[in-house]
Formats: sequence, structure tokens, C-alpha cells
Amino acid sequence: MTSTPLPIARELLPAVEAACREAGGLALDLFRPGAKTAAKTWSKAGGSPVTEADIGVDTFLNMRLSALLPEAAWLSEETADDTIRLSRRFVWVVDPIDGTRAFMSGSPDWAVCVALLDEGRPVLGVVHAPAAATTYTATGGGGALSNGRPIRTTGLATLTGARIAGPKPMLEALARHESFIAADKIPSLALRLTRIADGSIDAGLVSPDARDWDLAAADLILAEADGRVVTAEGASLSYNREVPVHGMLMASGSGLAAPLAEALRRLRESQPQHG
Repeated sequence: MTSTPLPIARELLPAVEAACREAGGLALDLFRPGAKTAAKTWSKAGGSPVTEADIGVDTFLNMRLSALLPEAAWLSEETADDTIRLSRRFVWVVDPIDGTRAFMSGSPDWAVCVALLDEGRPVLGVVHAPAAATTYTATGGGGALSNGRPIRTTGLATLTGARIAGPKPMLEALARHESFIAADKIPSLALRLTRIADGSIDAGLVSPDARDWDLAAADLILAEADGRVVTAEGASLSYNREVPVHGMLMASGSGLAAPLAEALRRLRESQPQHG
């Protein structure tokens, strides 16, 4: 690298957090707690839902963040991909509303997510959950915060009694081999990871097909809170690849990383092989 990324992240964080809060306010205007959103909704190619709030937040953040760091490329769920990002040192990675279905149905578990990548690794992350009145932030080497207060994973080192969130089929399969507590569903993947970071839960499972924008900001926040999100093989995530899609992932505090990996290894080995 040509320079240390940390000062850049520290310098930008207050403005990025402010932009996320303002963007969250735009979405909150169309959010209806416990009821269907007031926003116009439609389906994208592939069937996933999108709302006018997603598009409005995306447009706002593109303008605001691009002004903060003009040399940074852009990768967002709601913007057509531009492969110029592959040649840029800095990349903004944005999910305007992570948990769109939750937003649409009146659940508070949705968030505005922004990460800044430096040479493919997140150095700044903000996950702002307006309806839950919670903002998670982190910079590389600077620790993780929730509403300005330091957070840390639970430090649990055994799966017995661990609170684990994730897709129901994955939890049911794991429960056939391990004793743990299935946590309530968390529709937003970013919030699933940040709630491991703040100790609300102990671990999380992620089904294949998560994208960079679902993960990058929360990945950094979790790492700065003494946690990790890794592949099924235990590798750290790689961002800003040509195809920004990930396979099955697991996330936890550092103490649970090895027991969880071993449990999933045994689970995979016990499943019938097709070929």
C-alpha cells in the first residue's frame, strides 16, 4: 500500500456516519412500524424486492460519499456495476437498505450499510439501524462502537448454550449434532453480524449468495469487536472481486470460531454426498 489507511478512515468516519444517519431519516419517512411501508415497491430481475426508499437512499449516498472521496469507486446493491472499481484502490460498498423485506413489513431490523475498502479490505464501516435507534461504527485498528460506546463479543468458547442466528434450515441441521440456542430471526445480515459484535448473540450462520454490500461494513465492525466472519474453510473474506458473491459463511467471537468451524465440518461430513 502507498499509505496507511487508518488516518483516512478516521478522518472520513464522522462525515460518513452523518450521511448514513441522514439517509436513514429519508427511509424512516416511508417506514411504518408493524405495518406495510408507505413506499412504492416492485421486484427486481430475479424476484428480490426493492422500494423507492432503497433507490432514494442509494442516490443520496452516492452523491454524498462521492463528494467525500472522489477517487473512490462505487459498488452498491441498487446501482449497475461498473468494473472500473476493480482497478481502484478505494471503493465505497453500499447497501442502502439491508433487510428490505423487513423494512417493507414494518420490522425494525433493517439498516443502512456503508464500507470503505482500501485495496480490497474494509477500513471503515457504518451500519445504521434507524428504526432500532442504533448505529454501529468501526475503523481499522480503531475499535468498534455502538451509539458511541465500545462493544465486544461475548467471549463464549463453547457451543453449548450459545445463541446462534441464521437461516432456519442451517440451524435445524446444526441442531441435530450440537446443543445451542436458536436466536430469533434477524432479517438484516449486517445486523446479524453486528449483534454478534455487541454481544446480543454469540454466533451467526450465513447461507451462500451473500454479496459484498451485505457484509463489508459489518465484517469490519465484528473484527474490531474481537470477532470474525469467515468462509466454511475458515478463510477471511475477500472483497471487490469481479463477482462480489460469497459462499456459506460463519461468524462469531474469537473464542467460538474453532468450535463452530469444527461443528460445521462434522455437519458437512455427515450429509449424504451426491455425484
